Amino acid sequence: MTIIRIAAAGLALLLAAACTAPAPPRGEVSTAASTACARPVRPPEAETPTTIDVIEQAYFCILGNYYSGATLDARSLLTAGFVALTQELNRDGRDLPGATMPALTGDRKADWAAFETAYRKITDQVPGLRDKLAIVTLEAIVAGLGDNHARWAHDVKRPLDYYDGDGYGLGLAANVNGPQADGDPGVTLPPLFVTTVQGGAAQAAGLRPGDLIESINGSAPFIDGQASPAINALYPQYPEARPVQLRLLRQSTGRRWTVTLKPGLYPRDPAALQAVQSKLLDDDIAYVRMTGFAPDSANRVLRAITRLRTGRTLTGVMLDLRGNGGGSPTEATRLVSAFAHGKVTAYQCTVDGKCQISRTDDTVELVGLPLVVLTDAGCASACEHFSSAVKDLRIGQLVGTRTAGVISGPAQGYLLSNNTTLGFPTRHHLGPNREVIDRIGVPPDHYVPLTPKDAAAGHDPALAKALALLHK
Repeated sequence: MTIIRIAAAGLALLLAAACTAPAPPRGEVSTAASTACARPVRPPEAETPTTIDVIEQAYFCILGNYYSGATLDARSLLTAGFVALTQELNRDGRDLPGATMPALTGDRKADWAAFETAYRKITDQVPGLRDKLAIVTLEAIVAGLGDNHARWAHDVKRPLDYYDGDGYGLGLAANVNGPQADGDPGVTLPPLFVTTVQGGAAQAAGLRPGDLIESINGSAPFIDGQASPAINALYPQYPEARPVQLRLLRQSTGRRWTVTLKPGLYPRDPAALQAVQSKLLDDDIAYVRMTGFAPDSANRVLRAITRLRTGRTLTGVMLDLRGNGGGSPTEATRLVSAFAHGKVTAYQCTVDGKCQISRTDDTVELVGLPLVVLTDAGCASACEHFSSAVKDLRIGQLVGTRTAGVISGPAQGYLLSNNTTLGFPTRHHLGPNREVIDRIGVPPDHYVPLTPKDAAAGHDPALAKALALLHK
């Protein structure tokens, strides 16, 4: 399973612990790696090559600390790693007659020893591929967890969108983003269409909201009704990204054409960079858009509502969480606490059913106004923590579409001996009613999807429905 990036903001907040056990001598199996994972004592230094010892450290760290590590069949991880190893040999044209999977018995230490022996025999024959083989093997072991909050962060590159507010990419947004297609294509529906033209190449080429995207680099955006990874190309992040060819249809005119967009920097609207934006709607509704649950974001939302409330009587709050990729579960709980006291907002549970309970912070002053929350498939992780609490506790209504279903549990970070970070949940998230939300999402109380016609007309049907509910 490809690791979804939609909750990367929340994951980054949590990748801050370390596995500091020293690597075992060649050929020996570490017994300390499963217990030596601890908080880092200093920031990571420069990354060093990934080796079989690093892979071993990660393997035992997962088994010792992942929320279902105690019951996990470790053979599935080793098999995933060996599959990736042999596939990489094939891709390089260097397949070896002895590259066969060793027999595994279910004994974690013995299976690791067998895996390591086979791995070393293979990589010793292709020393020029050793670094690449180690990387794909460890990536596959982590992906073998099938967990959307599990990630191995290595060879980290910084996207260009940190330059003084400039954006980087094609200059457009669509109704489906790459992470949604990558991680849970079942939550997205065709057609694919432009929702916003932000600038850059898309603006220069004359694209408009509502334009249908029929193909991306010659590939269909949906296959058998499910979003394809081709959609990732709409959201390049790094300076080496290649131009993207789109086949487009403008339904209002019937025009069908092909355009090639080159990724680049473009000026962004300063308001779009703000984590919390607010305004008054219809003179009595506080509208607050929140793009992530960053530190202090709950307080910023509450301060925005207070400002809009000054000197007037509000009749409701509309909280727009569409595209909110998550962040801090503490901030999610704090925001719930502004609308309900004395409630459970979530459970974080181990595989044997022992749960930590997240409760409202009753020191937070209640807003005391009707609440409507706008959600979509871009609402993930901490955003779903908040949305499920709103729904289960009946403190407001959800309008829009189902959330992403990307909330396996808060990730804990570990620093590996080559200064790369490994992150995964040590507990599994359940909603206030003890329901599983991961891979399912939170359904809205009122299903109001955006259509290409709406986008072309600049109409926001979910917002209109929320206004109608708050004015009842």
